[in-house]
Parts: sequence; C-alpha cells; structure tokens
Amino acid sequence: MPMTTRKPTTMTTTPRASQHFASLTFSGDVMLKRLPSNVSMLLQRTTKQGLSLDPAIANTVATAMKEWALEHGATHYCHWFQPLTGQTAEKHDAFLSPLNEGGAIEKFSGSALIQGEPDASSFPHGGIRDTYEARGYTAWDPTSPAFILKSGDVATLCIPTVFVSWTGEALDTKTPLLRSISAVNTQAMRILKLFGTDNGVQHVSATLGCEQEYFLIDSDLVAERDDLTICGRTVMGSPPPKGQQLEDHYFGSIPQRVLAYMADSEDQLFALGVPVKTRHNEVAPRQYELAPTFELANVACDHQMLTMHVLRSVAQSHGFTAILHEKPFARVNGSGKHNNWSISTDTGINLLDPRDDAHTNLEFATFLTAVIRAVDSHALLLRASIASAHNDHRLGANEAPPAIMSIYLGDMLTGLIDTLESGKSGKTPKSAEMDLGATTLPNIPKHSSDRNRTSPFAFTGNKFEFRAVGSSANCAWPATVLNTIIAESFDWVATEIAKAAGKGPTAAKFETAVRSVLRDVVKKHRRVCFDGDGYGEAWHKEAAKRGLPNLRSTVEALPSLDSKETKALFAKYEVLNARELHARYEVQLEQYTKLVVIEAKTMLSMGRTQVLPAAIRAQSELADAVGGTIAAGVDCADSMVALKALVGEVTLLRKALAELETTIKGVSGSALASAQSVRATVVPAMERVRSSCDFIETQIPADLWPMPTYVDMLLMRS
Repeated sequence: MPMTTRKPTTMTTTPRASQHFASLTFSGDVMLKRLPSNVSMLLQRTTKQGLSLDPAIANTVATAMKEWALEHGATHYCHWFQPLTGQTAEKHDAFLSPLNEGGAIEKFSGSALIQGEPDASSFPHGGIRDTYEARGYTAWDPTSPAFILKSGDVATLCIPTVFVSWTGEALDTKTPLLRSISAVNTQAMRILKLFGTDNGVQHVSATLGCEQEYFLIDSDLVAERDDLTICGRTVMGSPPPKGQQLEDHYFGSIPQRVLAYMADSEDQLFALGVPVKTRHNEVAPRQYELAPTFELANVACDHQMLTMHVLRSVAQSHGFTAILHEKPFARVNGSGKHNNWSISTDTGINLLDPRDDAHTNLEFATFLTAVIRAVDSHALLLRASIASAHNDHRLGANEAPPAIMSIYLGDMLTGLIDTLESGKSGKTPKSAEMDLGATTLPNIPKHSSDRNRTSPFAFTGNKFEFRAVGSSANCAWPATVLNTIIAESFDWVATEIAKAAGKGPTAAKFETAVRSVLRDVVKKHRRVCFDGDGYGEAWHKEAAKRGLPNLRSTVEALPSLDSKETKALFAKYEVLNARELHARYEVQLEQYTKLVVIEAKTMLSMGRTQVLPAAIRAQSELADAVGGTIAAGVDCADSMVALKALVGEVTLLRKALAELETTIKGVSGSALASAQSVRATVVPAMERVRSSCDFIETQIPADLWPMPTYVDMLLMRS
C-alpha cells in the first residue's frame, strides 16, 4: 500500500497548576509515584490506547487512590456520573467502615472502585426504567482521571463513571460517548491502513477543546430577580440605552473583581487537571469567556462539566453569580460553548492538520471530505444534537450561527476541494507575511484562510469548531453525535476506496481510486460548504435553494432522533440501541416542555405579583396628579395621554397573563404533542406578556419598578 512520511503535530501542553496548589487529580506524576510500575503502565495503556482494563489491578489502584485521597483530607468517595439531566450526580460513601468487634477501619476495595449501585428510577430515563424498577449501576471509567473535589473544608474523592440500568442500557451521556469514540477509532484506523500509514499507530482518538462563555452578575441583584434565580434567564426586561453597540467590551480591560474571580477559578481548575489557557471579555457587557487546550474527548467532556461547576461555585465567594444560560438577557449576545473537534493518533499525529502539502496529501483530503459528507448527510441529526429550550433563544440571533448546518472551509481548503472536483492539480499556498508599514513593527505571518464566526461548523487550522453548541449544554451529547456521523462517513469512504482500488493495487491505481471517490463526495456534498455571512437573510434563501434544512426550533429538530435512519446509524456502530436512543428523544422533549412551562409560570407569578402592582401604583399616582392638575384649571393633555397609554397597557397585560395561564393549562398529550403545544401556544403567549411588561418598565417611576433592571445588572457595577 502507498506510504507517506509524517511528523507528529506539535501538541499544546497542559498548563502547570499554580505552585501553591497540589494536584487534585489521580493521574500523571501522582499515579507514577503511588502505583507499581506495571500497574501504572497497564492503567495508562487503558487510557491512551482505549484497551480493556485488567480487573486484577483494581485493588492495587483502589488502595493507592484511597491513601492519596485521605492525605488530602477526603473522608468520602463517590461515583461521579452524568445522567440525562444534563448535570452531574454523586452519592457519597464514607471510607470509614465499622468492625464487628468494635472500632472502624478505613476501607476502599477494588470492587467499590469498579462498581456502584445508585437508584436508576429517579433520573430521566425515557421509559427504560419504571419507578418500581430501581436498580442501576455505575461503573468506573479508567480513561478519565479521578479527582478530589473540595467544598470549604470538605473533600471528596470523585471517580468518573458510566451509569447504566439493571438491563445494561445506558442512562447517561458518558456511555454513548465512549462507544462513539471507539467507533471513530475503528473506522479511522481503516483509512490509515488503506494508506499504509498505520505503522506504530495503535489508536485514533477524537480530541476536544470546549470554550465556555458566561455572564457574571452581582449575587444581590440576582437574588432580587425570580426569573434569574429560577430559570437562569430574564423573562422580562427593557433593554438598556447602552448595550454592546459601541463594541467596547470585547477583549477590553478585565475589571479587577472579575480578574480576581478568574484567577481563583483557574487555580482550582489547574489543580483539577483542567488545562485552562485563555480568558477575556466577551462581546456583551458582563460577559466573559474561558477556553482550555484540547484533550481526549472523554476527558475534555468531564473537564467541561467540572469547569461549569467551578465557575458557579467560585463566583459565590466573589459576590457574583455565574450565569451559563444561552440567552440570559434579551437583545444582547447570548453564550455558546464552541466545541473544537479533531482526531489524533496515539503517536501524536493530528489527522486534520493540512500542513504544507494539503493539495498533494490525499490522506488529509480523505479525512476532510469524509467530514464534509458527514455534516451534509446527517445535518438533521447534527442540528438535533444542540437542540434545547435554552438554545432556541440563541440560534440564528445576531451573535450565533443559524440553525442551518453548514461548513466554513476557508480559501485554502476550498481550493483543495476545487482541485478534487475538477481533477486538476493544485498547489497549497505558501505562508505569506504582512508588512504593517512601520519600520518599528515586524512583518507577521498571514494565515492561508480567514475565520468565520457566523458558521456553525468552521475549519480553524487543524480542527473543526462546532460553534452551535449552547453554553449550558453537556458537550458529551453533541460530541457523541459528531463522532458517530463521522465514523459512519469514514466507514463509507474507506469501503468505497477499497472497492475502487481492488486487491493489491499499485500506487498509481490506488491514487486514482482515492481521487475518484473523493471527487464524487465533493460533487454531491459540497453544497453544505459556505464561507459567507451566515447571519444574512441571503444565506437562508441560498440554503433553501441548495436543499439544506433549516429547523429553527427544538420541537422541529428532535424528531430526527426517532427516525429509522438514525436508529439504524446508532445501532450499526453500537453507540445506542433503539430503546436507548428513543429514551433520549423522549427525555429531551420532556425537558423542553418542563423548562418552558417553568419559565412561563415564573413569568406569570412575576407579572401578577410584581409588575401589575407596580403598574397600578404608578397608574394611581399619575391619575391623582392628572386630577389635581385639572382641578387647578391647568391643561394636562400630555399627562392624560400618558395615563391612557398606561391604563391601556395594564389592561393588555392582564389579558396576556390570563392567556398565558390558559395555554399552560392546555399543555397535554404525548411528549411530542406537549412540546408542540408549548412551542405553538405558550411561547407566543410569553412573548406577549413580555412585550407589555417591558413597555410598562419604561413608563413608570424607577422607584416603583420591583426588580433590578438591565441597567442595574449590566452597567452600574464593574
């Protein structure tokens, strides 16, 4: 088979924790010091090569883990898992066990490390478990390091695990993620073997780096807003006179309080092994971003859940509330969680790095075109992977990519697929330099392609950035879907190349076969590639002409999870069986309905108990003023107009609140029917209530408005 010589891609290293923080993860140097060399080697092989763990080493690992945890003050351990709530879960057990003859012993066995038994009926399960069928299991995931989580003076050893039912069906996000990672490995290795470049490669891993956007709002102000406290977003609020229109917050000087919070968060994340790299102001006032370097996808997803936990918990000690909702404030930027995805070999090769020979590197072109095919062939499924009630407020808005799944390639890779489609030869542009026009300034290298922040799936040098993922999401599910559809595409491409090349092909015949397959893929699927303005209405029209789906809401997107095609896909690559997949479809529909209804009930309460009373008081004060002015014989036509407008809006608000209550009561039926009802009736009713509340806020005295305003929360404090 043809062979090419490749050099490992330089990998970014994990930042070292601050010197005054000891490592709180059972990995790396900690593992090497505390485990016999053979045990450490076996455990690292499991982590790096995806091989099965030898159960015989469990007791040795458990003992070392326990001793390390005790030295750090831990009194309990827990299996840390990720149920279908989108959050994490844990049940703490003490190391201390009583003895029959009296006294107690600190005990932690290999069996306790490997398996736990939580109640499986009280978590979302989509019909897999009934209330009376309570047994479930957690099982140790040795590919993700255990860690010690501290809360004040309390320390707990947390062991990342999967969570399955008594029947063995997955009830979590980690199990299908691990399965999808295996699928990517299997199919990527097939391509490497076809090209003869698998020498020394034992495993191909999906890698991930998850950026995190968030808002920091003063806790005392949040406490005065029921919507932020209960829902994580404001269901009403008039826009401030100054938002982000001056574009002065983005990358601006970080306020001192915020910088102290960021540094504190980073210290804790470093200690937990999270490779935090970047921090900065985001576009909206009081919005910020944190970004790590990339890691193996499973570890990156665990670390992302830890990142959200740390951001929230540290904020409390700085007088902030960290808000991770996708759209906490209307009319300003929402928050996303850009998932930077790639694939790398265990020998250090990034298979999506085009390097300097992109136009002649057919192996890279094969992986690239397979990704293009995956996004186009499974656009509905990819859209469903980021669907949620929260993200509906953000997708398609002026700071987020649209709900149309498209790929940004940039000039260099667009040139590459042009040559593949035409069959003509091409050259990879050499790196250019920019002369900045001042003798005191150096020439700087110019990248071969621009960046496009309007694209939901953009190539950014040596990875794809899935920008459409929401800021509060557990990124394991989008990663699972992405891994699965790309594994299918790798499989298809590898099969077609092998078929076209035949047995024992010459180098020339093999190259001809590869180019033929890739040309067909590009011709059929390049419609999904778009490098222009994804925010513009013109793209929506163009996408419709190309036949690309545009599912604007969660309710439109989720049914693709329950299709025959999706079931067959997940079953073929052993990521989810039909019951497991249907369960996720049911759970996500139910969560959508419940979240929107909770928001609607919160809005109903705030409207009736806070906004209406304030408006009526303002109406009464204004009426008294108008009456007194008229009694004095002074013209007050303008005040009368204002009074009539306020009275009219109060009447509209009463009517809108009554309609909202009626729509909430009308939600019933199956999971899909309920979600459809919510989308069709409750959401529009909420918009009408908000319109009245926001108008009233602008018409009544500030001292009568019963809650902190957008100005108070976003502009008045630093």
